[in-house]
Amino acid sequence: MTATIEQAYADCEQITRREARNFYYGIRLLPPAKRSALSAVYALARRVDDIGDGDLPSADKVEQLAAVRASLAVPAPGDSVMAAVHDAAGRYPIDLGAFGELVDGVEMDVVGRRYETFDDLVTYCTCVAGSIGRLSLAIFGGSADPVACGYANTLGVALQQTNILRDVREDLTTGRVYLPAEDLDRYGVTLRVGADGRLDDNDGRLDKLLRDAADRATGWYDEGLRLLPMLDRRSAACAGAMAGIYRALLGRIRDEPSSTYDRRLSLSGGEKIRVAVKALAGRRP
Repeated sequence: MTATIEQAYADCEQITRREARNFYYGIRLLPPAKRSALSAVYALARRVDDIGDGDLPSADKVEQLAAVRASLAVPAPGDSVMAAVHDAAGRYPIDLGAFGELVDGVEMDVVGRRYETFDDLVTYCTCVAGSIGRLSLAIFGGSADPVACGYANTLGVALQQTNILRDVREDLTTGRVYLPAEDLDRYGVTLRVGADGRLDDNDGRLDKLLRDAADRATGWYDEGLRLLPMLDRRSAACAGAMAGIYRALLGRIRDEPSSTYDRRLSLSGGEKIRVAVKALAGRRP
């Protein structure tokens, strides 16, 4: 590995340590080579997400996302993140086309797409999170197995459903709604933020919707976690820690949906460490 590539990976690991508030607890359990490769994947995914979440006009965001697509084929000179990603793709069977799916999903955010059905939402989750599950599997090992690939995708979709349920209020304040229209209609929920800055509970109907949506997401975890026995110990610990943190967060949302109405719910650092230790010990989340 050249000094330039070593620095590129170091840049990606620095981004991951700084930005991956939940994922880094799992990534740090990997051996060095895999940790560097997954940090490169995370750093590029973070870049794409930041474009979608930034303050630029939509047209500028679309232009920047197009530049990411172009760099997947030919990395721009001096781009350490892309250099690391391309180097990792030479060491592991990483399908760079999965990053194109991530860009597809973020473009849905940029245009303000709404989701009529849960199946529509799954399509979005597959783009923005199932893709990351499959990219991670290429580094963990086992991406050639279609069963393992399916589980990795399912686990990513489960994590994204958790994000959506956690961030209903935050997303609404930026004009985004991910909860499917069919769910909102079924429960009689109109999403709005009250004068006190809290989500309006709609006489308990939103509470019921979120509880049931959390139960639905739990089924996706149950299916996706079938991946863990198919991985080596350290890779299983990484995936188990990341999934365990999000699953614990989902459990809190299910138990007390109103905890998300005025703030972004999260686990403490100590709680995340305990989940990671449990995963390293081989205990399923």
